[in-house]
Amino acid sequence: MLAPRICCLDLDTFFVSVERLLDPSLRDRPVVVGGQRGGRGVVTSASYEVRAFGVRAGMSIREASERAPAEAVFVSGHHEVYGDYSQRAREIVERFSPIVIAASIDEHYIDFSGCERLYHRPEDADHDFTILRTVRAITQAIADELGLPASAGIATSKPMAKVASALAKPRGVLLVAAGSEAATLAPLSVRRLPGIGPVSEARLHALGIETLAQLVSAEECVLRPIFGAYTPGIRAAARGQGSDDLGRERPAFREHDPRGVCAGTISNERTFFEATADTTREVISGLCERVCSRARRRGVLAGQVTLKLRYSDFQTLTRGRTIEPTSIDFEIHRVVQELYREARTRPLSIRLLGIALAKFRPDAAQLPLFDGGERRVLAVDRVREKFGYDAVHLATTLGGRGRRSR
Repeated sequence: MLAPRICCLDLDTFFVSVERLLDPSLRDRPVVVGGQRGGRGVVTSASYEVRAFGVRAGMSIREASERAPAEAVFVSGHHEVYGDYSQRAREIVERFSPIVIAASIDEHYIDFSGCERLYHRPEDADHDFTILRTVRAITQAIADELGLPASAGIATSKPMAKVASALAKPRGVLLVAAGSEAATLAPLSVRRLPGIGPVSEARLHALGIETLAQLVSAEECVLRPIFGAYTPGIRAAARGQGSDDLGRERPAFREHDPRGVCAGTISNERTFFEATADTTREVISGLCERVCSRARRRGVLAGQVTLKLRYSDFQTLTRGRTIEPTSIDFEIHRVVQELYREARTRPLSIRLLGIALAKFRPDAAQLPLFDGGERRVLAVDRVREKFGYDAVHLATTLGGRGRRSR
């Protein structure tokens, strides 16, 4: 049985890289994204040139201003375009694997398990080389088509793949072969392991534990005051053991929908191993809710809706329609259902569904003045603002989860 093949693809210094595409004069210069020098805010991205001076993401702009050299360039950033570049990078990745999960705007996990035969070439030395070559082709395609640098790590588990991706930076690809995980991790500093932050690192150093090999050999009673119930999981991860579950999509945490912006598109997608009829209905409903919620957050109405459908053999179809401008969930949902029926012409299972809105115009309507759907949508948005996005959904989105047990 072949080992799992989990890839962590990271767009290197993503915000900085996009800013350099927008302004080529920033190339090879120390760049800080997040705000103007000496101002308020935090660093969202720092180029490798300025990291040498101790500037890091999450640091205040004021502290970064003190550490950065005089020639460093501080920019506020163009958040309205980051999502588009992230989506375009994802579309390149999806040419190579149907299983792609967004962990953030600049990080994706890809499952290549069982793909060795699909990508094998006669000259490949072994299965490891086949997957390594394939992932290198992905990072090269992202560089050639988008001009963005990317690094990737490949391993048998998600935590190990993330570590490998970090070790491969910048612009590299590293495969950790099955069975070599513990040896790869042993000499690394404890901070390299996902889940160990600066506070835990400091407490480990105080105990003389600086490498992952030392962490693995430490007694559990020594580690439990630091990690508590997570101690067994941390020790297992330090040995290279972990799950190959990619987790759930998380792009909504980084969605940027500035008020009143009518340019571009609003899109969301869902990838899954195999969609049943019930799953498809729930996913379509949930995607309609998401894009419509984002359109209302922008304060725009969409005049075009597009459905994206990918079959298990990688064939991808898109169906679009011009509509009366709206941001109402059930109106978009009705159109998407019709587009889905037009596109669903093959018996193969579905791997991906996506919905995109475009052709925006400002929403000048005062929703409280209207009855019906507009008033209900306004109430839903207010509930979500107070209790979180998942506080309320369409019944179709919840499917069986929305039915009370008797």
